[in-house]
Amino acid sequence: MSEPLEDLPRMTLDEYLAFEEASDVKHEFVDGFVYAMSGTHSRHGRIVGSLSGHLWMAARGGLCRIYSNDLKVRAPRNRIYYPDVMSVCAARDDDGLIVEDPCLLVEVTSPSTSRTDHREKLDAYRKLSSLRTYLIVEQNRREVHRWWRAPGGKWQHELLVDSGAVSVPCPELTLTLDEIYEGVTMPPPPKLRIREPEPAYES
Repeated sequence: MSEPLEDLPRMTLDEYLAFEEASDVKHEFVDGFVYAMSGTHSRHGRIVGSLSGHLWMAARGGLCRIYSNDLKVRAPRNRIYYPDVMSVCAARDDDGLIVEDPCLLVEVTSPSTSRTDHREKLDAYRKLSSLRTYLIVEQNRREVHRWWRAPGGKWQHELLVDSGAVSVPCPELTLTLDEIYEGVTMPPPPKLRIREPEPAYES
């Protein structure tokens, strides 16, 4: 997440919602401060599309509904976010602007959001009593972090790199990394800079 917009005063939640409804740009809201959302890479869009598609197919005919990018989620401590993908498995008003009871949340990282996804949002999302799983999907490498609430309420974590599969509870589904990253071409790994040896000098 970028720095808060300096030309805007600190807002109440109602002021933020009115501001957001009139804005052409999406903003997230953290404790009164407003943050503009940055644009996304085509790789990000492909990953979100794959995740949404598989989840939507699994959810057909059931209670869960899948949303991507456009619906807000409200987390404790006065925070409003736009998760990349969200599953809601409770009856709700289709005209509602904010979800407070998601079952699954997914964030696909970008260089500007990775730290927020792994720290701030992880902390905020785990405080949602309805949430059962939070996936952090890396954009520039085949890597998925799965956080899930175990029986008893304790959060667990696993990391998958390059291959493997993640279990999703709502809708019930197993997603392989091949399915998540289908059609996605990864950027080349950064080149290692080899340090030249220091020249030898005769004493």
